[in-house]
Amino acid sequence: MDGVDHLAHERNKAQFDVDEMKIVWAGSRHAFHVSDRMARLVASDPVFRKDNRAMLSRKELFKNTLKKAAHAWKRIIELRLSEEEAGKLRFYVDEPAFTDLHWGMFVPAIKGQGTDEQQQKWLPLAYKMQIIGCYAQTELGHGSNVQGLETTATFDPETDEFIIHSPTLTSSKWWPGGLGKISTHAVVYARLITDGQEHGVHGFIVQLRSLDDHMPLPGITVGDIGMKFGSGAYNTMDNGVLRFDHVRIPRNQMLMRVMQVTREGKCVQSNVPRQLIYGTMVFVRQTIVADASSALSRAVCIATRYSAVRRQFGSQDGGIETQVIDYKTQQNRLFPLLASAYAFRFVGEWLKWLYTDVTQRLQANDFSTLPEAHACTAGLKSLTTSATADAIEECRKLCGGHGYLSSSGLPELFAVYVPACTYEGDNVVLLLQVARFLMKTVSQLGSGKRPIGTTAYMAQAEDLLQCRCRVQKAEDWLKPSILLEAFEARAVRICVARAESLSKFPNPEEGFAELSADLVEAAIAHCQLIVVSKFIEKLQQDIPGKGVKQQLQILCNIYALNLLHKHLGDFLSTGCITPEQASLANDQLRSLYSQIRPNAIALVDAFNYTDHYLGSVLGCYDGNVYPKLYEEAWKDPLNDSVVPDGFHEYVRPMLKQQLRNARL
Repeated sequence: MDGVDHLAHERNKAQFDVDEMKIVWAGSRHAFHVSDRMARLVASDPVFRKDNRAMLSRKELFKNTLKKAAHAWKRIIELRLSEEEAGKLRFYVDEPAFTDLHWGMFVPAIKGQGTDEQQQKWLPLAYKMQIIGCYAQTELGHGSNVQGLETTATFDPETDEFIIHSPTLTSSKWWPGGLGKISTHAVVYARLITDGQEHGVHGFIVQLRSLDDHMPLPGITVGDIGMKFGSGAYNTMDNGVLRFDHVRIPRNQMLMRVMQVTREGKCVQSNVPRQLIYGTMVFVRQTIVADASSALSRAVCIATRYSAVRRQFGSQDGGIETQVIDYKTQQNRLFPLLASAYAFRFVGEWLKWLYTDVTQRLQANDFSTLPEAHACTAGLKSLTTSATADAIEECRKLCGGHGYLSSSGLPELFAVYVPACTYEGDNVVLLLQVARFLMKTVSQLGSGKRPIGTTAYMAQAEDLLQCRCRVQKAEDWLKPSILLEAFEARAVRICVARAESLSKFPNPEEGFAELSADLVEAAIAHCQLIVVSKFIEKLQQDIPGKGVKQQLQILCNIYALNLLHKHLGDFLSTGCITPEQASLANDQLRSLYSQIRPNAIALVDAFNYTDHYLGSVLGCYDGNVYPKLYEEAWKDPLNDSVVPDGFHEYVRPMLKQQLRNARL
């Protein structure tokens, strides 16, 4: 049966040009070619094998990760890969490793917060990997509340040094990836103290281990924090614990782009605005949104292909059974996730543009868009990661019992993805930040200060508070202007209602704490509107390829109408739509599922994932699932022997004992 494409009949149904959709998904023709080349390079290299990860002990797993990271670096140098190509190669290796934090956090922190001199000193070493760095911010006692960090950096004017110290157990750095076993250096965040005065939390470059024998330097206690959720998964990463006992570093190792400490110990604000730090945050959160679309599309690809392969019930007179993907209940759960993968892809693309725009404005000392950009990236990080984590688990359920097998790829994908809901900002904490910004925006509506960016719709608050939805028949829901107005009206009405509730409290902070659960809902409504509006904006572009734009339009409508269905209470209670219009939206949604059905396999093919990257027997390209599942089972170490270890010792005596002696 090898060499047969069991999904060929599905691929032949496609009503659009799959190759052109691949370009849309990748972002450009150039991006597609780079991505495709790197994916194939990784898939064809035996060192990057990953099908045995779940069976390895922690030590074997970690050593294997080091081997892959070193091999990836070797290939990057040998092939003289560009930064873009190297990033894609690491992406397709698909294994969390110390290098993620080195390139993703340590290097950007020095670029964003280091002076020109500091960058000239440290970046060449980091780029050549002559030093390996991590980002030591989170502590045992504090994560989200960065201002509550307890590690101290006290300036000693006599020696021109900072003394880095962990005064309490809870001040131990805890969680930084790469810290546990590998990093030689860290950007450590600590409370700056000069002359007995505190000056807030700042970053310091601290060497942790010897560059000769890799032993921790004097005063440093460092190790791994232990096993984490799942088999394989994030256990390839050495998340670490770190304690300092009066460790001295030169004064010039404080990152001083925004604030300097002079030789005399005076704190001097530089002429570089503090807001520049936020540029890095926007960048990191933009990459997290892009990662969400990758993880979600991967789970959806597995579930969609398997739903087309799997047949159950529905056979008449011993005929062929029904494909699971043809059941409306399966479509109702699966197709909105497929639509979400595309929606998150496009909002991620837009965030890339936003990061560039914010960076250019910051360089021109224009901070006007910063609070809005900050709120928007915080909200989208929260929305997309929560939705993706839930969606991966839903995809596992959509694959029935076999989805629970390690070889389905879904348990490990879930375990490796869920921490995204917590790192770089806990998702609920981030939504509260968004809500604070929205309440401020609403409070300024009467002052003549126009809301900007993703809050621009609030300028029409008066109209949106009164408008009536114009839907009269199901097809009306396909009009972008009607969809957009419904989502804008919902967001405005919820925000205004929350602002009115807040205004009744004499103490605004008390009100914010009391109403926080309701405020989170306002933030979600706003963020969902952003995703819907960016999908609609994408469709206003010129998108080449036969049938490509039509499929994206169907996906956009599925994404929006499914959200409307899920949050019907919001839309009805705020009077945005009537119960009759809600019913018409549901009719339209069912019709859209039927339209997407023949294109489902082609739409996941457009992600262009290799079988190696998917890492799933259920999601394999050729759909030859059952022989592969059977084959995979026999690879388990438990099947190395017919009679298991321990049988003769423990089970045989039970089987051989005389039951008449037992009092049963």
